Amino acid sequence: MPFAHGAACPPSRPAAHRAMATMGEAPEPSPQAPLAVLSKVELRVSCKHLLDRDTLNKSDPCVLLLMQSQGQWMEVDRSEVIKSNLNPVFAKIFMVDYYFEEVQKLRFEVYDSHGHAGVGTHDDDFLGGMECTVGQIVAQKRVTKPLFLKYGKFAGKSTITVSGQTHARSGTGLGPCGGTELGHKLDDKDLFSKSDPFLEIYRIDDDRSEQLVYRTEVVKNNLSPIWEPFKVSLNSLCSCEEKRKLRCVVWDYDSRGKHDFIGEFFTTFEEMQKAMGENKVQWDCMNPKYKIKKRNYKNSGVVVLRSLWKIHRVYSFLDYIMGGCQIHFTVAIDFTASNGDPRNSCSLHYINPYQPNEYLKALVAVGEICQDYDSDKKFSALGFGARIPPKYEVSHDFAINFNPDNDECEGIQGVVESYQSCLPKIQLYGPTNVAPIISKVARVAADEERTKEASQYFILLILTDGVVTDMADTREAIVRASYLPMSIIIVGVGNADFTDMQILDGDDGILRSPKGEPVLRDIVQFVPFREFKNVSGALVALLSPPVPCANTEPPCQALSGAGG
Repeated sequence: MPFAHGAACPPSRPAAHRAMATMGEAPEPSPQAPLAVLSKVELRVSCKHLLDRDTLNKSDPCVLLLMQSQGQWMEVDRSEVIKSNLNPVFAKIFMVDYYFEEVQKLRFEVYDSHGHAGVGTHDDDFLGGMECTVGQIVAQKRVTKPLFLKYGKFAGKSTITVSGQTHARSGTGLGPCGGTELGHKLDDKDLFSKSDPFLEIYRIDDDRSEQLVYRTEVVKNNLSPIWEPFKVSLNSLCSCEEKRKLRCVVWDYDSRGKHDFIGEFFTTFEEMQKAMGENKVQWDCMNPKYKIKKRNYKNSGVVVLRSLWKIHRVYSFLDYIMGGCQIHFTVAIDFTASNGDPRNSCSLHYINPYQPNEYLKALVAVGEICQDYDSDKKFSALGFGARIPPKYEVSHDFAINFNPDNDECEGIQGVVESYQSCLPKIQLYGPTNVAPIISKVARVAADEERTKEASQYFILLILTDGVVTDMADTREAIVRASYLPMSIIIVGVGNADFTDMQILDGDDGILRSPKGEPVLRDIVQFVPFREFKNVSGALVALLSPPVPCANTEPPCQALSGAGG
């Protein structure tokens, strides 16, 4: 069968959003039978004997992951670029949802990257592709296939290997683990300057094969580097087995891909945990050849891991509910001027005595679902983006009942009545700042978590018409909130461009703060109300508060931290 490369444009149908979210080919959700995700699958990729497309150096490979939905291929994610290497092992881990009952087709495409020219922009950049299914990877655990060029032509002897590891989506989940490692007095491999060291961590599996877990950045011209803090899931690091052996290798980076071996050491997660608190853990970085040849050889430097390591347990929404938590439900309504004058029939806030406006329709549809989880049926109701009495100053987190000491309303009907009473008294303004609302609820959730009972779980429903103006602050607020017993449901009202909301949802990859810190668990779900307002079953499926990014079964834990 001819192999045609290149990602197709995403379909414009409503199913396109779900296709990205579930990362697999599946039919559109129906009210009667929404699909359930069985697990998440980690995919690691390596290649051998790639074609050399460069004249002076070797190819700089990058892998694109595409999946088929509605008969079209859509790019889901891409790996890092590895400079001048025809046998790359990529550090990037692709995460896909696994549906046991579905045939989920994947395509891996390898390109020779040319930096700013982008990936996959020219046929000459294409190094080969391979197709398989998620089910094949899950069943075989490791799939190795030849790479093909266009029209079914072999890409020389090029092969690609995809290894899979599953995470169950129920039960206690995994957060990140990591820290900062410090190299000290490493061997100098350069003639006219100092080494440019980087560190790789490999997990040694039961069959004695090695899986790359993490690769640090390169620290230029430094024999005592401090690598940036990193995070990886404990499941990825050691399959939640504290005594599983890890191999750590230090290299001197070479732009031509011929990295010089400095040394290695072996450790375990059990040993790493000794770095908690003010303790340090130190390993001799050894070069076996030097140890044999040199009589007084001690090491090729040392690597130090020091505080602070903190253990996190990551729980799903179901864990909180089954554990006896009560739901606290907060509604936040967008009162920015972009919604239009409420006196105008075109406004999303139009005051119509005969039928509800778009905001009321969304509030009732979603609220009736969420209130089933709320035992006391009292909902906090907030507004943002309006000038409010008495001074008519702009506020981004005001109680719509104008009682700052008690912003709760009796049931969804109480929220509706407060909304209808509030609307004529305020002036729609702006900008659309969402971070203050998220941070406000997160502060309450954090206070609750500090108590010994930790008996409440917080759901924030944000109804908004469009573009977020404080995107960086919002991302930061979501990352912070992901450590708390809290979920966020964003419902897009109207026909605006909701690209920012889909970014916050994290369907195109794990959401990160402006500084690059990933969310601990996926707590945001975005739904454009125009697509689902007549499908209550689909709302139930899509608005169920999200579960963690990468779950596994108890008793696995997670840890994160920094050192240096």
